[in-house]
Amino acid sequence: MEKSDQPERFDHKAFLTETPTRPGVYDMRDSEGNTLYIGKAKNLKSRLSSYFRATGLTTKTMALVNRIQSIHTTVTNSEMEALLLEQNLIKDRKPQYNILLKDDKSYPYIFLSTDDDFPRIDYHRGRSKSKKGTYYGPYPSGSAVRDSLHLLQKVFKLRQCEDSYFRNRTRPCLQHQINRCKAPCVLKVNQEEYAQDVLDTRSFLDGKSQELIRSLIKRMEKESEDLHFEQAAEIRDQINQLRHIQEQQSVDSDGGDADIIGFSEVSGKVCFDILFVRGGRLLGHKSYFPNFRLEAEPRSYLSEFMGQFYIKLAASRNFPAEIILPFIIDDIELLEQGIANFAQQSVKLKYKVRGERLDWQKLAEKNAIISLQTELASKTHIKKRVKELTDLLGFKETISRMECFDISHTMGEATVASCVVFDKEGPLKSEYRRFNITGITGGDDYGAMRKALLKRYEKLADNPDKTPSVVLIDGGKGQLSMAEQVMAELSLQHIPLLGVAKGVTRKAGLETLLFEGKELAPDGHDAALLLIQHIRDESHRFAITGHRQRRQVSRKRSTLEDIPGVGAKRRSALLKFFGGRQSVMDAPINELAKVEGISQKLASQIYEHLHSH
Repeated sequence: MEKSDQPERFDHKAFLTETPTRPGVYDMRDSEGNTLYIGKAKNLKSRLSSYFRATGLTTKTMALVNRIQSIHTTVTNSEMEALLLEQNLIKDRKPQYNILLKDDKSYPYIFLSTDDDFPRIDYHRGRSKSKKGTYYGPYPSGSAVRDSLHLLQKVFKLRQCEDSYFRNRTRPCLQHQINRCKAPCVLKVNQEEYAQDVLDTRSFLDGKSQELIRSLIKRMEKESEDLHFEQAAEIRDQINQLRHIQEQQSVDSDGGDADIIGFSEVSGKVCFDILFVRGGRLLGHKSYFPNFRLEAEPRSYLSEFMGQFYIKLAASRNFPAEIILPFIIDDIELLEQGIANFAQQSVKLKYKVRGERLDWQKLAEKNAIISLQTELASKTHIKKRVKELTDLLGFKETISRMECFDISHTMGEATVASCVVFDKEGPLKSEYRRFNITGITGGDDYGAMRKALLKRYEKLADNPDKTPSVVLIDGGKGQLSMAEQVMAELSLQHIPLLGVAKGVTRKAGLETLLFEGKELAPDGHDAALLLIQHIRDESHRFAITGHRQRRQVSRKRSTLEDIPGVGAKRRSALLKFFGGRQSVMDAPINELAKVEGISQKLASQIYEHLHSH
């Protein structure tokens, strides 16, 4: 319900007289009706009154309060309902003063097939699990999965190749030659032995390392008694490798699944680092750096983070049996109940732990401290580089936004232009853009640059806050001149352009910088030059990645697909009649007309189309 519509200053006293003392959710909005902040409360009146007290408010909270023009409240039956509603509203409205964790629905897994005589083990990313088999994970990162697959290759030597590749092998591949696969494709291993390797792999991935080692020891002794010394030596090597892996990964001899949250705060920046332990093994860790717009106590930060991580993003979560916190939070019982509802299992929140779990807690805290230090150091370097670039270009105000353009193609094929964006803290990857360039002569970099700049800036007037402090053009005087012409056409001459031309040797650090009609001498501004190289390299990487993707798509596309009047049915008839695309290309008109469904007129059109290309 609307509490106030005063245009200039929100009348909080009148609002609070009508505010209920029940649980609920509040939605703070500005003069244009945009949501600023969404929160929940056990007692709405008490919680909202705290925003308008005379003293004790932080600078950031006062900035929020000064923008409030109305507050909408929703009363709920319980705190649990308020918690769920709060997360749904945050997800829907994306308020600028709430933290917004992104939903990563593509966690990596290890996949082990079950419908093959010789099952394969592979990397799988995403929530779709359509293939028949067992999925182990999710792991915190792709590198964690690849590391595990590399270890499993060394120990158990299961195949990782695709089924189509596996079925068509006539001799062992390189993986067999470097002793990473037993080559079941050419029957270098019998099915019984391979099945045992699959069973051992499952035991390892299920966290039963100790049982597996004991089983291997018995098998080694049996092979030795039977005088099969070569097989016994191979099993011995497996045991040694597994023990080494166990030393690296084991954190709990009794097994167990847990998420351990570490916390660190420095200079207003916050880091949460989560250790993922599954089956008694440390799968890895992941650091999060949420941007809290409102200053608060660490326990409030933790409560808000957990609400988003485990409830708002529940669909992409793999829930453990327990979550170990760095300290107590106010609504611990409420969060525990809410997380358990979404997990559909019991999930305990703990903060007072002993023994091995205390070691986990300390390890998570250490990781959070190191991750935050690394993050701050990186941001510090970026800020220093931005300041030096500002000085190098002679700007009065510090550069706040930089954009860089690059062109990528192969002999004029599949031309793609990239635009990458940096601010004072580094890359803004969400604002990167690629442009597929068409309608130009192949290899015309000037024309490609012109089209990219027009696409990027023709509507800049509608988004003045996106105006760059400087635009970098990867190229020499020709590309820079073309960029100047485009900016003049768009009446954007006030935006400075910096050309970055590769030197004669094309080595990093020897670039020629072109600015305002002259070459810059970056001597003494090494940090600025490093920033320019970073932006230019990122632009080049982004452009060439897009170009390769586009080129791959075009090369996979058959020439026959572009013939007017020839659909899937006629295309299939042509290929069946002639046996392949090249034979269709070589066929004369009278032969094309012999295909069922192809008239003499259509045969002529097909011939002309194929040979005009």
